Amino acid sequence: MSRIGNKLIPIVEGVTVSVNGNVVDVKGAKGEDHIKFDSSIISVEIKDGNIQVSRSNDEKHTKQLHGTTRALINNAVVGCHEGFVKLLDLVGIGFKASVKGDSVILNVGYTHPVTIQALPGVKLAIVDNRIKDVSCTVEVSGSDKFAVGQTAALIRDTRRPEPYLGKGIRYRGEQILHKEGKRAAAGGSTGKK
Repeated sequence: MSRIGNKLIPIVEGVTVSVNGNVVDVKGAKGEDHIKFDSSIISVEIKDGNIQVSRSNDEKHTKQLHGTTRALINNAVVGCHEGFVKLLDLVGIGFKASVKGDSVILNVGYTHPVTIQALPGVKLAIVDNRIKDVSCTVEVSGSDKFAVGQTAALIRDTRRPEPYLGKGIRYRGEQILHKEGKRAAAGGSTGKK
């Protein structure tokens, strides 16, 4: 963890960073974020256009907090400058999704539509694409990496991909390990001798 904590975080153009006590405030084109840290063992300084995170001692817990704090601040800088995006593909006949306000309505094979509320600061959109076997694609975007990932995970948990036909909601690029069915395992024989 300490190797990650020792890396400098470059402040990109268009992002302003300020340290106020035990809070790092990050503002950029995509949004703003506030990261709290334990100021008794972690110190954050801005030097020469970089953010430097340092620790007061070499205890195991302090090293862990050092790396975690640095990663959270880096994610805030990247999120406020570029943002984070996750794409979810709906694979299945008749599977569809629609966005209403800040929630997505999923029709994924149940007798009723399922509504998932997005976390604050997350934007939802339906992407029109022509990928084979994909009925619909939901785009989850925002400046907070945790909020984007958690909202995408809630959507995926509505109907996880099953291992036989691969139907369900999956992340773009996710590999599904397929199982062979009973007929393939039997080798096509009738069982009679």
